Amino acid sequence: MLDPQLLRSNLQDVADRLVPRGFALDVARIEALEERRKTVQIRTEALQAERNAISKSIGQAKQHGEDITPLMANVEHMGNQLNENKAALDKIQAELEAILLGIPNLPHESVPVGENGSVEVRRWGTPRIFDFEIKDHAALGGKSGWVDFETAAKLSGARFTLLRGPIACLHRALAQFMINLHTCEHGYEEAYTPYMMRAPALQSTGHLPTFEEDLFKIARGGEGDLYLIPTSEVPLTNLAAGRILDAEQLPLKFVAHTPCFRSEAGASGRDTHAMLRLYQFDMVELVQIIEPSNSMGALEDLTANAEKALQLLGLPYRTMALCTGDLPFSAVKTHDLEVWIPSQENYRKVSSCSNRGDFQARRMQARFRNPGTGKPELVHTLNGSALAVGRTLVAVMENYQQADGSIRVPDVLKQYMGGMDIISCGR
Repeated sequence: MLDPQLLRSNLQDVADRLVPRGFALDVARIEALEERRKTVQIRTEALQAERNAISKSIGQAKQHGEDITPLMANVEHMGNQLNENKAALDKIQAELEAILLGIPNLPHESVPVGENGSVEVRRWGTPRIFDFEIKDHAALGGKSGWVDFETAAKLSGARFTLLRGPIACLHRALAQFMINLHTCEHGYEEAYTPYMMRAPALQSTGHLPTFEEDLFKIARGGEGDLYLIPTSEVPLTNLAAGRILDAEQLPLKFVAHTPCFRSEAGASGRDTHAMLRLYQFDMVELVQIIEPSNSMGALEDLTANAEKALQLLGLPYRTMALCTGDLPFSAVKTHDLEVWIPSQENYRKVSSCSNRGDFQARRMQARFRNPGTGKPELVHTLNGSALAVGRTLVAVMENYQQADGSIRVPDVLKQYMGGMDIISCGR
């Protein structure tokens, strides 16, 4: 959430900075609400002061034995007016907050400007040249039944998959490899989180209210609704919610492997082939909660952490700096990692690493005590998928396929697969 004071003091500037994101801020509506808020607030404060003065005069009248009935009636009338004004003020504040919750973050000055102008930052690895006709991941796993969309559809409907045998083992091996890499080499603390969250947690990270249609809601009657997590960014970032951390505790760095659930309401027209876009998929997520002055440097570090997994797997990829039109809602800057998919002869996103600035921290009141001033200040939050397990599985299957339809196991994964070298897909 943006700083409300920034909107009040620099509303048009904020509106101008949001234009490159393709977001039109309703300046006239906000100005009108602010004027109403000021008018009602001034009237409320004046009524409160007048009521206090009359209440004081009631005490004086009592001391002199005077009739206080008219004064009491006046106080009661003012009390009713105060309640009406407070209700009106609450309504205006609620409207302003609803607008504020729907405003995306402001892009960092280093973000490329444009609707489709994301910039390639670097490229690693060379796509393999095959001397045989390649298969996509669905064909590679489908022959053996180890990647089974038909059974998954019978069980759960479209956009689910069932993995079995060595492909399921390869999927698990990828997650274990990533978790070990980030905990042992990159200094992250592993966490096991709930897969269902309450609405306030999702509002804190910016998933609610704007993206409610992308979430799976579980109604629980009087207990309150729960939502299946779209990513473990939600529980991990909320570990700092409502806290004032000591500066010495920062940075907090968490990693978690969880299933993720997204209804993909906005996926129409996007690549939904086979395992590339599912309602349920696994992710290894990185989250950092840091002191603000180093957040851009931390974004580079976090991106490098995710890239390291692709390098060790030997998968060609490119790193993209997203343009203003493609930035995630809560991000000030984002790097996407796109891995090479041979069957498509193209790069596909396998990770998104974002600096959220103080946008999420303001929503969840996550702060640290500045040792220089002794005062609480908002932290900065970052997160990145490192990596999306299913899409990485697709890349491994296709890049490591052999002419006979088998799949070589990358060296870094063999220890998690009982030393298996080859997955034969022609049983």
